[in-house]
Amino acid sequence: MEERITKALLERKLINEEQLKEIQEEKKYTNDRLVTIISRLGYIPENKLLAFLSNLYRIEVIDLDTTIIPEEVLKIIPAEMAYRYEAIPVERRGKILMVAMVDPGDLVAIEDMRFATGLEVKPLLASERAVREALDRYYGMRKDVSEVKEEEEVARELGIEDLEILEAWGEEEEESVAELEASASGGPVIKLVNFYIADAVRKGASDIHIEPFEKEVRVRFRIDGVLREQPPPPYNLKSGIVTRIKLMSNMDIAERRRPQDGRINIKVDNKKIDIRVSVIPTLYGEKVVMRILDKSSLMLDLSVLGFEEEDLKKYLKAIESPYGIILITGPTGSGKTTTLYSTLARLNSPERQILTVEDPVEYNIDGLNQVQIHEEIGLTFAAALRAFLRQSPNIILVGEIRDTETAEIAIRAALTGHLVFSTIHTNDAPSTIDRLVDIGIPPYLVSASVVLIQAQRLVRKICKSCKVEVEADPALLEEAGIPIDAFPDGKVYKGQGCPRCGYTGYKGRIALFEVMPISPTIREMILNRATSDEIAEQAKKEGMKTLREDAIIKIRKGITTIEEAMRETSSL
Repeated sequence: MEERITKALLERKLINEEQLKEIQEEKKYTNDRLVTIISRLGYIPENKLLAFLSNLYRIEVIDLDTTIIPEEVLKIIPAEMAYRYEAIPVERRGKILMVAMVDPGDLVAIEDMRFATGLEVKPLLASERAVREALDRYYGMRKDVSEVKEEEEVARELGIEDLEILEAWGEEEEESVAELEASASGGPVIKLVNFYIADAVRKGASDIHIEPFEKEVRVRFRIDGVLREQPPPPYNLKSGIVTRIKLMSNMDIAERRRPQDGRINIKVDNKKIDIRVSVIPTLYGEKVVMRILDKSSLMLDLSVLGFEEEDLKKYLKAIESPYGIILITGPTGSGKTTTLYSTLARLNSPERQILTVEDPVEYNIDGLNQVQIHEEIGLTFAAALRAFLRQSPNIILVGEIRDTETAEIAIRAALTGHLVFSTIHTNDAPSTIDRLVDIGIPPYLVSASVVLIQAQRLVRKICKSCKVEVEADPALLEEAGIPIDAFPDGKVYKGQGCPRCGYTGYKGRIALFEVMPISPTIREMILNRATSDEIAEQAKKEGMKTLREDAIIKIRKGITTIEEAMRETSSL
């Protein structure tokens, strides 16, 4: 069959003789499947290779990335057999079992599956990448929780009811604390919670979302800023999982009507991981979000965050100011904390005293005096700032300017010889001026104190392992509002998808920056109550690149894609 494939590839000029020699040499060395080698060497894009094989085999192609496979179908073929033949059942139609296969021409595999299942096997074609990902997504999780399900069955046979779920709110309230603790202390629940946490850390996730619905529990990991669905746990462990997490984070397990917050400190692969936990009540139970704070993954080098050379020079000049306030702005999850910690790490020295007030303290950095606010006892941002000024600091970090009182104290601190850093929520750098005036800060104080305002966003980076050059799509550029002449050769880059990036085409993230130093001209404009649009125009004349312009530079360099730029800057 492989000879037939090779001949057809040459006839259709999808590969040349030189490439064929490389494929044959690789096959001698690895003994891998021909299609596997072609995919690995990147000679033919995945979609073209699938179309070619579909036409050759006369077999339908299935998109496993968008296919949801029922649990009862997965049970038909054992995991060991599915992995051995790189085949996964997707649907049963009476006596016919539809199976997605990497090699639908493998008659031995088809016959073996027919014999094992007693069903007629109809092969469907899928890419090797998609099949392997689906096997790990479905059978990988089944393997990890198989012991969980076995223990459930044993518990039912023995009449143990401590894992039973009571759906209605009234019934849940009747569960005693002892019953909740029992449901959370069972081996299956502990193993499952540990599995999700460890798996999320190893995949580089920043959040774990556990969401109860009427008939299922959805688990999602946020990886590189995008939520990805994970295999769900057994539904009747819902209550036990939430209670286990609440116990680990020192929450009140008997309280299920009010939101709660907590923290978990654990070790995964000998790395210390801090997890912030938030629990809120929903219609079908409590929803859990766990924010993973991995200090080992924190980048503290400003030069690798994504600054273009000129912007970095402007920012470094500003942070060496003896006094004044520097504001970092952007939505939640835009990398503001990383920028600030990287800045403080650069400024941290025995000659400087640095105090921070945060809610919460996300990372503990050696050499910084970090204060966690506790509003319930009166330790607010404003109260901490007042106390800081009696501690003779050189540099102060205020986690966020939330109200007029905090803004006033921070600005007055900046005017009395302190360098102050803080964050504020605005769309771009120029509109931050309006925001400060709106919350009650007089323009003359804003003009006198602010040294620099920086807006930022995070975009996913193209995976270096599967990066390819492609033609820029004019329609997509028009939709994004990017001029076609931004790419003189009409070329951009994208990731094809590979094991290293989880077949997404993206690996890691980088920041887009909009750096606006407050020049004498802009100070005068602030005093004269100029609009944010007028300030933006002046800043552009002075060399400020907008977030969109910074995104275009990174697209041109092959760091990110047009789609990512649209996702993060479409509203600007």
